[in-house]
Amino acid sequence: MLVGLIRHGLTDWNAIGRIQGQSDIPLNDEGRRQAELLGRRLKEENEYRWDFVLTSTLSRARETGSIIADALGIPLYDPDPRLMERSFGKVEGLTLTEREALWGKDWDRHELGQEKDEEIRQRALSFMTDLAERYPSNNILVVTHGGLLAQLYIALYQERCQERIGNLSLTILEKNEQSWDLRLYNCTRHLQESVQEPK
Repeated sequence: MLVGLIRHGLTDWNAIGRIQGQSDIPLNDEGRRQAELLGRRLKEENEYRWDFVLTSTLSRARETGSIIADALGIPLYDPDPRLMERSFGKVEGLTLTEREALWGKDWDRHELGQEKDEEIRQRALSFMTDLAERYPSNNILVVTHGGLLAQLYIALYQERCQERIGNLSLTILEKNEQSWDLRLYNCTRHLQESVQEPK
């Protein structure tokens, strides 16, 4: 069993550094193009065969998943609320400058109603456990969010995986008896074409 974990495409809030959390912000045109580029990569690669796509309930993940599913000609299953982004409480909708103006440079150490690390890790691990039990013979693409993915990787691999999770990054995990083995981590090579093309 393989699971391909994907962060959704770019949004206008991503582009200006505004924290989205569970606010339902749509993809922008660049985010849609990023999804198309990953869809093309996955279609052209012969190493993996993917069976279906699962996403969070937020539209930016859902649309990313739909674009990729269409490119591969595979089903898009109903969304799973456990894949939603972390709730950031009072911080949602604010840029770094705005956050620091309100709470200082250590704003992230204040209690501002954000979902705790342990809570997000538990729901991410619950999803992965259920996935392995329900679909042990399938290879599944999962489109979710940077905050959730970062906490999932810490839960699975501790200090080993702490890079910033890029938009439309691809990580591939393989399920073995007692663990999830990391086959590819936070890969965005399919986006190089997007960077080089004129806007």
